Amino acid sequence: MQDYNINDSSEISYRARRIAHWDHLAGRQRSYGKWAYYYRRRLKEIYRSIIPEGSRVLEIGCAQGELLDALKTSRGVGIDFSKEMIARARAKFPHLEFIECDAHTYAVEEVFDYIILSDVVNDLWDVQKVFAQLRKNCIPSTRVVMNYYSRVWGVPLGYAQRMGLAQPLLPQNWLTTEDLGQIASFCDYEVIRHWQEILWPFRTPIFSSLCNRFLAKLWPFNHLALTNILVIRPCLKPISENRNPSVSVVISVRNEAGNIAPTLARMPQMGQGTEVIFVEGHSTDDTYAVIEREIARYPYLKCKLLKQEGAGKADAVRLGFDHAEGEFFMVHDGDMTVVPEELMRFYQLLASGKAEFINGVRFVYPMQGKAMRFCNFIGNKFFGIIFSWLLGQHIRDTLCANKALSRKNYLKVVLQRSYFGDFDPFGDFDLLFGAVKLNLKISDVPVRYRERTYGSTKISRWRNGLTLLKMAVFAARRLKFI
Repeated sequence: MQDYNINDSSEISYRARRIAHWDHLAGRQRSYGKWAYYYRRRLKEIYRSIIPEGSRVLEIGCAQGELLDALKTSRGVGIDFSKEMIARARAKFPHLEFIECDAHTYAVEEVFDYIILSDVVNDLWDVQKVFAQLRKNCIPSTRVVMNYYSRVWGVPLGYAQRMGLAQPLLPQNWLTTEDLGQIASFCDYEVIRHWQEILWPFRTPIFSSLCNRFLAKLWPFNHLALTNILVIRPCLKPISENRNPSVSVVISVRNEAGNIAPTLARMPQMGQGTEVIFVEGHSTDDTYAVIEREIARYPYLKCKLLKQEGAGKADAVRLGFDHAEGEFFMVHDGDMTVVPEELMRFYQLLASGKAEFINGVRFVYPMQGKAMRFCNFIGNKFFGIIFSWLLGQHIRDTLCANKALSRKNYLKVVLQRSYFGDFDPFGDFDLLFGAVKLNLKISDVPVRYRERTYGSTKISRWRNGLTLLKMAVFAARRLKFI
């Protein structure tokens, strides 16, 4: 990237005026009433829900460093062009690093897990050049998180500033989410999700919580919210073809003796090799013996057979991943309703860098006649809509067994389980909710869904439908209305 030099007289004037403005405000931030105080406190809560403790964080436009300190980082660096703001930040938070520099020209070269621009993009001379500048601090897992005022608040903010309820601002760039998404794409970023926050910027017992935790997330109130939140990621580079990451496929089976032979026979060899891990869960037929026999027929395949001591698919998947050695982890059902060849597409998308978390979707291609009962079909479609709204990413089929992610990201999901607890009997939501919490890009990938040729389904439409409702309520409490 070429150096960015300030050589336009208008830009020099623009920058100097803003430095003087923020230097002047540095000693007066606490004089702007309850609006400013509550707004900043609510922003801290929001960012803590997005950024895990112990992350490496760079904040552009850090002011006095209060937000950066609230995140409990393992490495925190703040950049601001106001000398007075930086001086106060250094005095208040000596455990963090603060650098006096312009967002367009800063020289920090290290990489971070998260980069924050809180109420900054509306004040920048050139948003695109700042986004391009941030690329040097990104790795594939880096997330750039920003909040920015909604244009509908232009007049109310003006009145609040004149009344001393909010910090006075110089003329702002009023950028929409669509504007920022497009600018980000010019610099090779991809939008993961966006939403609205803070409908009532005053601390009012019960009412402010009702407005900001709930109503701000619901139509039509969300269109009246004060600030927008946008999460973007750098577009991933393809993984070197010379490395060819290895793959571990976990297959949970119970009473699937007739499906074991075709599963192994049709399993594709991906990357440096495919490790197949069968987790047998208390079958009443001879599934375990059949697996042993079929594994012996394929001595050139890397296979493992585990006996499940617990119960449920979630327990089986976790057990399998605990013993997996591949760089990519995949989940596949042993009922042959989705054939193993479909997994090759998952591998190609992960290896290309185009996907981070792959969720199989059964509702794109025509299903075979009795693959899914009508009520199940309608229920799955309904819950796909509900969960897409709750999770903030398009998720068309929550209960398709086929999922894939990297070992590295799975281990991060495991670390997030303390936030969710042991709540999911299926295993699908443990992975999906963890991926959303980590701001991974979820990609729906169509698969063909076939009729069973052996055995019977383990799905109970009413019991599982009730469980899905419980999962929706859980997602609302832990991921949506926070």
